[in-house]
Amino acid sequence: MKNSYSLNKASNMQGFTLLEMIVVLVIIGMIAGLVGPSLFRQADKAKVQTAETQIKMLKGALHTLRLDIGRFPTEQEGLTILTRPPSDDRVAQYWEGPYIDGRVPLDPWKRDYVYLTAVSEFERFTLYSLGADGQQGGEGDNKDIGYLPAK
Repeated sequence: MKNSYSLNKASNMQGFTLLEMIVVLVIIGMIAGLVGPSLFRQADKAKVQTAETQIKMLKGALHTLRLDIGRFPTEQEGLTILTRPPSDDRVAQYWEGPYIDGRVPLDPWKRDYVYLTAVSEFERFTLYSLGADGQQGGEGDNKDIGYLPAK
Protein backbone atom coordinates (compact mmCIF):
# COMPACT_ATOMS: atom_id res chain seq x y z
CA MET A 1 0.00 0.00 0.00
CA LYS A 2 2.78 2.41 0.84
CA ASN A 3 4.32 1.91 -2.57
CA SER A 4 1.16 2.83 -4.53
CA TYR A 5 0.68 6.03 -2.48
CA SER A 6 4.22 7.27 -3.17
CA LEU A 7 3.79 6.49 -6.89
CA ASN A 8 0.56 8.48 -7.05
CA LYS A 9 2.18 11.40 -5.19
CA ALA A 10 5.18 11.43 -7.55
CA SER A 11 2.96 11.41 -10.63
CA ASN A 12 0.94 14.37 -9.32
CA MET A 13 4.05 16.59 -8.96
CA GLN A 14 4.42 19.08 -11.77
CA GLY A 15 7.22 21.42 -12.84
CA PHE A 16 7.04 24.74 -14.61
CA THR A 17 5.90 24.66 -18.19
CA LEU A 18 7.94 26.28 -20.94
CA LEU A 19 5.29 28.97 -21.29
CA GLU A 20 5.49 29.87 -17.59
CA MET A 21 9.29 30.12 -17.82
CA ILE A 22 9.06 32.42 -20.86
CA VAL A 23 6.56 34.68 -19.07
CA VAL A 24 8.88 34.98 -16.05
CA LEU A 25 11.87 35.77 -18.29
CA VAL A 26 9.87 38.44 -20.17
CA ILE A 27 8.88 40.08 -16.86
CA ILE A 28 12.50 40.06 -15.64
CA GLY A 29 13.61 41.55 -18.97
CA MET A 30 11.02 44.33 -18.73
CA ILE A 31 12.12 45.21 -15.20
CA ALA A 32 15.78 45.25 -16.26
CA GLY A 33 14.86 47.48 -19.21
CA LEU A 34 13.24 50.00 -16.87
CA VAL A 35 15.88 49.97 -14.13
CA GLY A 36 19.07 49.45 -16.20
CA PRO A 37 19.33 52.89 -17.85
CA SER A 38 18.85 54.61 -14.49
CA LEU A 39 21.68 52.58 -12.97
CA PHE A 40 24.01 53.40 -15.88
CA ARG A 41 23.24 57.14 -15.52
CA GLN A 42 24.16 56.93 -11.85
CA ALA A 43 27.44 55.16 -12.69
CA ASP A 44 28.32 57.88 -15.23
CA LYS A 45 27.48 60.60 -12.71
CA ALA A 46 29.72 58.89 -10.12
CA LYS A 47 32.65 58.89 -12.57
CA VAL A 48 32.27 62.63 -13.14
CA GLN A 49 32.19 63.24 -9.37
CA THR A 50 35.26 61.04 -8.91
CA ALA A 51 37.18 63.03 -11.53
CA GLU A 52 36.21 66.31 -9.84
CA THR A 53 37.35 65.00 -6.46
CA GLN A 54 40.67 63.68 -7.79
CA ILE A 55 41.38 66.98 -9.54
CA LYS A 56 40.78 68.89 -6.30
CA MET A 57 43.14 66.48 -4.49
CA LEU A 58 45.82 66.94 -7.18
CA LYS A 59 45.34 70.72 -7.04
CA GLY A 60 46.01 70.70 -3.30
CA ALA A 61 49.11 68.57 -3.79
CA LEU A 62 50.38 70.92 -6.53
CA HIS A 63 49.95 73.95 -4.26
CA THR A 64 51.80 72.20 -1.43
CA LEU A 65 54.61 71.30 -3.84
CA ARG A 66 54.77 74.93 -4.98
CA LEU A 67 55.17 76.08 -1.37
CA ASP A 68 58.13 73.72 -0.97
CA ILE A 69 60.02 74.18 -4.25
CA GLY A 70 58.85 77.68 -5.14
CA ARG A 71 57.14 76.82 -8.43
CA PHE A 72 54.62 74.56 -10.09
CA PRO A 73 55.95 71.56 -12.07
CA THR A 74 57.12 71.99 -15.63
CA GLU A 75 55.26 70.12 -18.33
CA GLN A 76 58.21 67.69 -18.59
CA GLU A 77 58.01 66.95 -14.85
CA GLY A 78 54.23 66.71 -15.03
CA LEU A 79 52.30 65.23 -12.15
CA THR A 80 54.96 62.58 -11.46
CA ILE A 81 56.87 65.18 -9.43
CA LEU A 82 54.13 64.71 -6.81
CA THR A 83 55.46 61.20 -6.14
CA ARG A 84 59.14 61.39 -7.15
CA PRO A 85 61.73 64.11 -6.54
CA PRO A 86 62.81 66.22 -9.51
CA SER A 87 66.10 65.43 -11.25
CA ASP A 88 67.38 69.00 -10.75
CA ASP A 89 69.40 68.89 -7.50
CA ARG A 90 68.80 72.60 -6.85
CA VAL A 91 65.06 71.93 -6.75
CA ALA A 92 65.23 68.43 -5.24
CA GLN A 93 66.76 69.73 -2.02
CA TYR A 94 63.48 71.56 -1.28
CA TRP A 95 61.21 68.70 -2.34
CA GLU A 96 59.41 67.35 0.77
CA GLY A 97 57.20 64.75 -0.95
CA PRO A 98 55.66 62.51 -1.83
CA TYR A 99 52.67 64.83 -1.97
CA ILE A 100 50.14 62.08 -2.70
CA ASP A 101 49.97 58.46 -1.60
CA GLY A 102 50.87 55.84 -4.16
CA ARG A 103 51.13 56.90 -7.75
CA VAL A 104 49.34 59.61 -9.69
CA PRO A 105 45.78 58.36 -10.27
CA LEU A 106 44.26 57.87 -13.68
CA ASP A 107 40.94 59.51 -14.36
CA PRO A 108 37.82 57.33 -13.96
CA TRP A 109 38.03 56.40 -17.65
CA LYS A 110 41.57 55.01 -17.16
CA ARG A 111 43.42 57.89 -18.86
CA ASP A 112 46.06 60.31 -17.60
CA TYR A 113 44.97 63.73 -16.42
CA VAL A 114 46.14 66.56 -18.67
CA TYR A 115 48.60 68.88 -16.92
CA LEU A 116 49.91 72.01 -18.66
CA THR A 117 51.73 75.09 -17.39
CA ALA A 118 49.27 77.34 -19.26
CA VAL A 119 47.13 79.49 -16.99
CA SER A 120 43.54 78.33 -16.57
CA GLU A 121 40.60 80.50 -15.62
CA PHE A 122 41.06 79.95 -11.87
CA GLU A 123 44.58 78.53 -11.46
CA ARG A 124 48.15 79.21 -12.57
CA PHE A 125 48.17 75.80 -14.27
CA THR A 126 45.83 73.69 -16.38
CA LEU A 127 44.66 70.33 -14.99
CA TYR A 128 41.73 68.39 -16.38
CA SER A 129 40.24 65.10 -17.56
CA LEU A 130 39.01 64.72 -21.12
CA GLY A 131 35.78 63.11 -19.86
CA ALA A 132 34.12 59.93 -21.06
CA ASP A 133 34.90 60.38 -24.76
CA GLY A 134 38.62 61.14 -24.28
CA GLN A 135 38.47 64.14 -26.62
CA GLN A 136 38.58 67.91 -26.15
CA GLY A 137 35.23 69.55 -25.43
CA GLY A 138 31.97 67.67 -25.37
CA GLU A 139 28.66 67.78 -23.56
CA GLY A 140 27.32 65.94 -20.52
CA ASP A 141 29.57 63.04 -19.47
CA ASN A 142 31.86 63.77 -22.43
CA LYS A 143 32.75 67.32 -21.37
CA ASP A 144 36.19 68.14 -19.99
CA ILE A 145 36.38 68.27 -16.18
CA GLY A 146 38.74 70.43 -14.12
CA TYR A 147 40.83 73.56 -14.57
CA LEU A 148 40.60 74.10 -18.31
CA PRO A 149 42.85 76.32 -20.44
CA ALA A 150 41.81 79.99 -20.39
CA LYS A 151 40.02 81.04 -23.55
